[in-house]
Amino acid sequence: MTTQAIRLFRKMDGLFAVYKPHGVHWKHVRDSIESSLLKALNSCPPPAPQLAVHFQLLSGGENSSSKDLVLSPSMVPTLADHPLVTGPQFHKVHVGVGHRLDAFSSGVLVLGIGKGNGVLEHLCKSHVTRDYTLEGEFGKASDNFTDTGRVIEKTTYDHVTLDKLERVLAMIQGANQKALITYSQVDLRTQEAYELAVRGLLYPHGKSPPILTGLRCIHFSPPHFTLEVQCVNETQKYLCKLIHEVGLELRTSAVCSGVRRTRDGPFKVENALTRQHWTADSIIQAIAHFSKTTRKIRKSGMYRQTAGQLNSSAQVQEQTISQSEQINPEHVELSSSCGQRDTCGTE
Repeated sequence: MTTQAIRLFRKMDGLFAVYKPHGVHWKHVRDSIESSLLKALNSCPPPAPQLAVHFQLLSGGENSSSKDLVLSPSMVPTLADHPLVTGPQFHKVHVGVGHRLDAFSSGVLVLGIGKGNGVLEHLCKSHVTRDYTLEGEFGKASDNFTDTGRVIEKTTYDHVTLDKLERVLAMIQGANQKALITYSQVDLRTQEAYELAVRGLLYPHGKSPPILTGLRCIHFSPPHFTLEVQCVNETQKYLCKLIHEVGLELRTSAVCSGVRRTRDGPFKVENALTRQHWTADSIIQAIAHFSKTTRKIRKSGMYRQTAGQLNSSAQVQEQTISQSEQINPEHVELSSSCGQRDTCGTE
């Protein structure tokens, strides 16, 4: 028999996005949502208790000297399945976390429940871009590139203008565009490469350092300024260091005062659940809203996995043919200076 709690749990299957506040660790966000879902599941009314036949011994009637036994059957509820006996029906609800945010950062955080945890792996392995809003401040430098770190230098910034800042941003974006073309492993002399570049569909294959696909200034009021960034394979530490490097290029210093993620692939900030909406009903509605997006991510991940298996089998066949013909092809290995990192994680 399907209970109300089980029917509610079956609806918790997919991806959704929440807004992580500044100063809160992503683990606290996950634990708060898990506690809220468990509370909703275990607060559902339990199913009607099963009834059992109970025989009650009665007296012999008017003739009290009679030795005949009189049994009266009755139906009484059994307490073997009562929540006070068995405890809560659900003890754990696993909520997966996608591209994580550290405590200094805020913004869109994608989570998954049920089969959505497997879809999260496809989302992390895909090369979707993410949008950030970076708050910067000229005039000082810190040991961790943020305004919360220990100040190690103070400089002047009167010579910094919006034109100079935009020229520096254009130079940085041009260097990252070259890196994107290099790591995309696409022949630039083909028509396919041209069409991909025009539509903005170039993305790095395999492991690559953080790459900026878009960079512009949306607010400039010295010493404060705001940058809008589109990037892939980034970390929050890299974004804070980007503000520091912008200050160095302008012959001054700068620290990052805020990192806010506004988009993670198809998940945008306007669809993210705020703290007061981290409830079971709101989460189920968000999962239903992103159901089509979840199916697309799952299908694209399955296609990529199948294509990788086909490519690996083709490479095995080519190696077998080469060995039979005693051909020693030259192997070119591409090495990168970037270290090992978790796509879904942060420092």
